[in-house]
Amino acid sequence: MSPQSYDLIFTESIEKELGRILDNYSQSNIFILMDSGAEEHCWHLLSGNMVLQNAQKLIIDNGEQSKSLDSVVKAWQFLGTNGANRHSLVINIGGGMMSDLGGFVASTFKRGCKFINIPTTLLSQIDASVGGKTGFNFNGLKNEIGVINQPDMVILSPEFLKTLPMKEFKSGFAEMLKHAIIYSQNYLDELFTFNFNNINYSKLLNMIRKSVAVKQEFVMKDPMERDIRKVLNFGHTIGHAFESYAHHHKLELYHGEAVALGMIGELYLSVKKKAFPQDKYEEIVKYITDIYSDFPIFAKNYPEFYQFMLHDKKNSGEGVNFTLLQDIGAYTINNICTEEEIFEALNQYGKRN
Repeated sequence: MSPQSYDLIFTESIEKELGRILDNYSQSNIFILMDSGAEEHCWHLLSGNMVLQNAQKLIIDNGEQSKSLDSVVKAWQFLGTNGANRHSLVINIGGGMMSDLGGFVASTFKRGCKFINIPTTLLSQIDASVGGKTGFNFNGLKNEIGVINQPDMVILSPEFLKTLPMKEFKSGFAEMLKHAIIYSQNYLDELFTFNFNNINYSKLLNMIRKSVAVKQEFVMKDPMERDIRKVLNFGHTIGHAFESYAHHHKLELYHGEAVALGMIGELYLSVKKKAFPQDKYEEIVKYITDIYSDFPIFAKNYPEFYQFMLHDKKNSGEGVNFTLLQDIGAYTINNICTEEEIFEALNQYGKRN
């Protein structure tokens, strides 16, 4: 299935749009997988639809700890017990965890059934909504098991975002920053003026369209992530190490917060290895540090971070592979960085703590 073979729907009227869409599916064969956060904060926006109201639902605890094999097995059992088959429709409602986990469940149950994703967080709308990556965490490593498989449809609405705590909203905003940094100075300038204290949700929906379009462009060129799609990993090599470290030590760190931290280190490597402009580096780092909290790490932790990076799926065994930038929108892939260079990048966090 190509990245273009599913519908991506943007709407400010989610209930009306859903009514139109679900008329095209067998109402007796619809199953809902939903995280507990979406049930608590977002279900009221959808429950007026009688098809969804009457569908079988499985609620999975919110949080990264639920992105596990146990949750996959629980979802498989739910579908099997309730008579789902390869012609069923699975609707995944919630954050990125739910899109990833639910997409994997649907992609593997009966060797694959149809699924629709309704992402309810900013992060999941601009990240998990595109690309078809599904999966779960395994052996303490993020997204270790999974497949690439496209949904039938993804429905994006800013109505859900009005329910988000600001910390979670800013987590998603970090991925928007990433899209701007790898693609467009104009988009980055627009994000720099974003008002977190008085959010214009119609304007935000247009910004979501821009971010989704950036990701789509890279995914369509390289659906299996063999080449240019690696650009989307900017900020994630170091960022995933922060996430794995936080998970291992039972510390709270949202994905977007980790990516924001990762971009600081990877921009530093870009300055050192690719002559990324120092003034732009300082401007972006100041903006990130004004928005996101510090996450203290110390030199004694560096070897642990390095090991997490070596285990990252993006690496081929030759070392740690980075996407680095020559300028805003001027990217280079397959940059192998040494342990010494990475430790130097990690020193940037010590200077800020």
